This record gives sequence, structure tokens and C-alpha cells, in this order.
Amino acid sequence: MSPRAVAPKAVAPPKKTGGPAKDSKSSVQSLAKGFRILEAFSADDEPLTITEVAERAGLDPGTAFRMLNTLVDLGYVSRSDKRRYALTLKILDLGFNAIGRSDLRGLVRPALRSLVGETSEAASFGILQGSDVVYVERMRAGLTRLGVDIRIGTAIPASVSVLGRAILAFLPPAGLERALAHPTSAGAEAYPATIRARLSPELDAIRQQGYALSASMITAGLVALAVPVRDADGFAIGAISVAAASIVCSAHDLREKALQHLQTAAADVSKAMQTSGSAIGA
Repeated sequence: MSPRAVAPKAVAPPKKTGGPAKDSKSSVQSLAKGFRILEAFSADDEPLTITEVAERAGLDPGTAFRMLNTLVDLGYVSRSDKRRYALTLKILDLGFNAIGRSDLRGLVRPALRSLVGETSEAASFGILQGSDVVYVERMRAGLTRLGVDIRIGTAIPASVSVLGRAILAFLPPAGLERALAHPTSAGAEAYPATIRARLSPELDAIRQQGYALSASMITAGLVALAVPVRDADGFAIGAISVAAASIVCSAHDLREKALQHLQTAAADVSKAMQTSGSAIGA
């Protein structure tokens, strides 16, 4: 995205969370501590160390360490190689707090609405979170159900998703390696396993043609087409897709009908995100 001048960042005082919950027979102290850990993060933060989280949550470092590791295992917090922690977009399930700072849904909704009107199919926008693609916004034409219950906040391994592969193919090399090396999320065993030796040439093909198109690897009877939403350097910051029932629309027909509209929508979303200064961390 276009660089913006940023004033030197002052060291902010520790963010104060809600404080310890009252010791009551009707309250669960460990649950209260977990929420205090989540509340220690804010939209403007860089990833935090254990010490910073502990200080903000009013907990000792040992307790904060155990709580953070539990939240990492559950998928609500991510841990970097430098032992820093950040919220993940799984928080979407609890109220979209992780994407509220950039209003991604508001930015992409007009583009998805135009796609549904043009293609009469379901349209989705997703971003990469760890090894998953997370659905940030989704629209369907009428009440048609396409055989899979994907809702806002759904996370699917990016390597087995047409939407996810459109992102993976356009990541910088280091970003792709991080995504493929990231531990699989909870529930990943429900999806087909990905063999790296087979994935690499498929990503190369997507990169060369500029889009991902194939039968769904998640639900039988669907065909999906996805294009990346790119930043100013040409790297993917998300992707937009449309899906159709293969019994009424072949892959060739979907590409002929929807590709140009998808590319226009992706360009519009990219421009809107750069203009608004929205940023996404993978």
C-alpha cells in the first residue's frame, strides 16, 4: 500500500483492562482472566510480549503465559517466532473486534453486491490469517444454498480453498513460507490434506494466469473462481471469489461470465483500501 508519513510513536501507558473479577461463587476466575488477556490488546498495538500482556491484564507473567498458550491453541491469539502475541480474526466469531479498525466489510460490501448482481452467484471476500483464509464478508443471490454453510468468520485452510489459493499464489516468498509453515488450526482435520509438492505447481499456474479456478475441494458440486486483491506492490492482501453449482455452470462458463467483473471488483477494493489506509496483517 502507499506509504504514509507517520509521526514518531510515543510510548503509551499500559492499557487498563476491566480489572479482576469479583471473587464470587458464581464467577469463574480462569475465564475472567482469559478475557482480561484478550482485552489487553487494542487495534493500534504492535504484537505484544508476555510481559506487556501480563502488565496490561494485571496478571503475573506465569499466568499470562499459560493463558496466552491456551488462546493460541484455540486460535484466538497468534504467536510469532519472536514470542510476541496478537489477536487473530477468529475474534470475528465474538463480534468482529479484530477487523473493526479498518471496516473491511464496509469497504468490500459494494463490490460483492455488484458481483452478485452481475453473476447471480455467491460472492465472498477473505483474508489470510496464519494458515487459514477467513471469510470477512459474503453475499448470496436470493436464498439459493450452494451446499456449504460458509458464514462471516468461517476459517478454512487456505491451501484447500480456491479463495485461499488465490491469496497464497500472490504472497511474497517469505509470506508464503510463513503461511505454509504455520500450524494448522483447530478443525483442519475435517478438510483434505495438502501435499506441498503438488501445491507449488498449482500456485505457479494461478500466479501466471492471475486467478484461481477449480471445482471446490471442500464441497462436491461447486465450482469457484477467485482473484487476489493486491497492494501497491502487487502482493495479495485478500481475495474475492464467486461460486456456482457445477450442474448449472461449468468452470469455463463461470470464467467467461465472471472473471472480468471479479478483476474490476478486486481493483476497486484494492483502491478503496489504499485510499482509506486500511491494513491487514497476515
